[in-house]
Amino acid sequence: MPWNGIDPIVVSSQIVMALQTIPSRQVDATKTPSVVTIGSIKGGVRGNIIPDEVEMEGTIRTFDQNIREQLHERIKRTAENIAASAGATAEVSITQGYPATINDPALTNKMTPILQRVAGEGFSEAGPVMASEDFAFFAQDIPSMYYFIGSAPKNQPAYTNHSPKFVVNEDALPMGVAAMTALVLDYTQSY
Repeated sequence: MPWNGIDPIVVSSQIVMALQTIPSRQVDATKTPSVVTIGSIKGGVRGNIIPDEVEMEGTIRTFDQNIREQLHERIKRTAENIAASAGATAEVSITQGYPATINDPALTNKMTPILQRVAGEGFSEAGPVMASEDFAFFAQDIPSMYYFIGSAPKNQPAYTNHSPKFVVNEDALPMGVAAMTALVLDYTQSY
């Protein structure tokens, strides 16, 4: 009978909901945006059987390493305490992911006019983006600049590359090649 056991589906649901309040209620939202996402939940094999366990996977996004560390600690504490309140246990494993990708200000100031020249009216400056990129490791050691080439089909929504609705307008590829070529030529002529 259900009352004779611990339902990890219910416990995991409570954990997911509680994790959503961490960025908005437990860290200073005025310092940097933060997001905690549970993107995968696996548990059970039949609709009428309470499973032994549930596995959840997610991601954490923020621009600030100190906030990231606070999120790690609070996620662990929240999951363990909610599980304990139901008589369950939670094993929390957080892998250090990618750091924030931050453009070098001097390099970006130098390269932006080149992108403006190549793209013309198609150029626009994007605000901070919570992309998760291994490029960030390079940017920590070498002055770097990360930029996007817009490839959304004309007159259609621009879905992100992780969306099942993502479509690349291949007409944007020549612009990408021209932008990269101009950046490389200007950079190498400067040194």
